[in-house]
Amino acid sequence: MGSDDRRRAELAANLQQVRERISRACAAAGRRSDSVTLTAVTKTYPASDVLLLAGLGVTDVGENKDQDASVKATEVRAAGVRLRWHFVGQLQRNKAKSVCAYADVVESVDSLRLVAALDRAAAGTRDEPLEVLVQVSLDGDPGRGGVAGDDLWRVSDAAASSDGLRLGGLMAVAPLGEDPDRAFERLAELAGRLVTTHPGATTVSAGMSGDLEAAIRHGATHVRIGTSLLGMRNSLR
Repeated sequence: MGSDDRRRAELAANLQQVRERISRACAAAGRRSDSVTLTAVTKTYPASDVLLLAGLGVTDVGENKDQDASVKATEVRAAGVRLRWHFVGQLQRNKAKSVCAYADVVESVDSLRLVAALDRAAAGTRDEPLEVLVQVSLDGDPGRGGVAGDDLWRVSDAAASSDGLRLGGLMAVAPLGEDPDRAFERLAELAGRLVTTHPGATTVSAGMSGDLEAAIRHGATHVRIGTSLLGMRNSLR
C-alpha cells in the first residue's frame, strides 16, 4: 500500500468515527443526523488531503489563513473538484478581496469595518453575495476574535443590509476552561434572538473535535473538525 492509499485509509477511518459521533449526538438531541454539516478544518494540511476528503464525501472545508487557503483552493479547483470553502480565522481587512475570490462563507466577521471591507470586495469580485457569519465572543477575550453585547446586533444588522453579503448566522468557539454546555447554551440564546429579526440567519457554527456533542445538543448546524479528522497538526507539515 502506497503512502496515498495509507493516508486515504487513515482519513476514511477518522471520518467514519467523526460521522458516528455526530450521528450519536444528533440522536441524543432528538435531531436528524443530516441537520448537522461537517466542516473539515484542513489548515496546515496539503491540498492532497483536501482532495482525499472530497473523494470520501466531504463537501465543506475550513481554512484560517488566506495565504494558505488561496493556493490550496486553486489547486483543488484545478483538479476539477468543487467544495464549499469556509474562512474560519481572524481576517484582516486588506485580505478581504483575496478571500472573496475563493471563499463561500466567512465565519469570522466581528466588526463593522470588516463588514464594509467584505461588502466592497464581494461587489467587485462575485456574481452572488458572500455568506457571512458573525463571530460571537463568549468570553470577551479580544485576542480570540468575536463580538459581544450590542455590537453583535450592530454587526449583524450591517451584514444583513449589505448588497454584497448575506447574513447566514453566528459562529463561536467555546472559551478555554469553561464547560462547553454552558457556553453553547448562551450561543443558542443569541441565535434564537437573531432569527427573530433576520429569519434567514439560521446557521450556528459551533463545536470542534473536543466538544462537538455539546454544540449539537445546543443547536449547532455546523461543526468544525480538524484534529479528530486529520490528526494532530505538525507545524512543519
